[in-house]
Amino acid sequence: MSYAIVIKRIYQAAEEEDGARVLVDRLWPRGKPRENLALTEWYRDASPSPTLRRQYHQGEISAFVFAVRYRGELRDAPERLVPLMRHARRGRLTLLTASRDLEASHLPILREALLRALREEDAADLEPASPPCLAHRLTPRE
Repeated sequence: MSYAIVIKRIYQAAEEEDGARVLVDRLWPRGKPRENLALTEWYRDASPSPTLRRQYHQGEISAFVFAVRYRGELRDAPERLVPLMRHARRGRLTLLTASRDLEASHLPILREALLRALREEDAADLEPASPPCLAHRLTPRE
């Protein structure tokens, strides 16, 4: 199955085709009243931990190290992705952040993790839950 998960800055205008609009940042964007954002949800749990976010923004770690650690955080707590996966299964999901540079933000990594989790879950649904019963093939013993 194909999923439409897009990323945008919170400062971009809401569009009808955005679908579910979820802000995935720990901090509220400056100067933006909630009423003006057309948010479906503000979901902090899938954003980088406060420590990791602080280390990256203060230049203590590189973008590469940030990406590796953030992927690890998502891998270690897959339940964080479940609410976002539900939105993606219902239709288009727009992940929002206040970051100036979308490609340098955590959203591309989150989008990748969501798509992977959705594919894995879909693949697991295709596998039988238990081996097929072959009792009907057995011939009665005399």
